[in-house]
Parts: sequence; structure tokens; C-alpha cells
Amino acid sequence: MELDLAAAEMKAVLNRLRRAQGQIAGVIRMIEEGRDCEEVVTQLAAASRALDRAGFAIIASGLQQCLTDPGTDGAGGLKEDPEKMRARLEKLFLSLA
Repeated sequence: MELDLAAAEMKAVLNRLRRAQGQIAGVIRMIEEGRDCEEVVTQLAAASRALDRAGFAIIASGLQQCLTDPGTDGAGGLKEDPEKMRARLEKLFLSLA
């Protein structure tokens, strides 16, 4: 399945990834500075949520494409077996769980 995000979706995903990148850099600095464990874990959890949201946005886009054009495999090819498509989507969701 090819990643084909609309401009607005792409911008939102990239913003989330950049936010996570900044948060991870902040976590690294905090650890190097010997900051409080609770602060570090809180910042790390925020970065994790930003990554999860970006992943879910990408998966949601893929689902939308599949539902909009169920006659192709998402890359302009032949129709994919529905059971195979379901298994692939389930695997994607579980990879973020």
C-alpha cells in the first residue's frame, strides 16, 4: 500500500513527527542533565503519544484510500483479496498498540 497523503494530512503528520523529534531531543538533554525521573518520563510519554498519533493518522489515510477505491491494491494494481487487506491493516494497527 503506497503512502499518499493529502497536503493537509501530510502537514499534520509532519508537525506531529517534528514535535516528537523535539520532545525526544528534550528527553536526551534532561537525562544528560540528570533531571528528575518523573519529568523525564512525562516528556517521554508525550513523545510517544505524538508518534502514535502520527502513525494512526497515516493508517487512517490508508484506510480512507482503501474504502474510497476498493477496486485496487492502493498502488493502482489489481484488486487485493479482502482477507489479505484486513490482515495487513490489522498488523499495522497492532504495530502501534
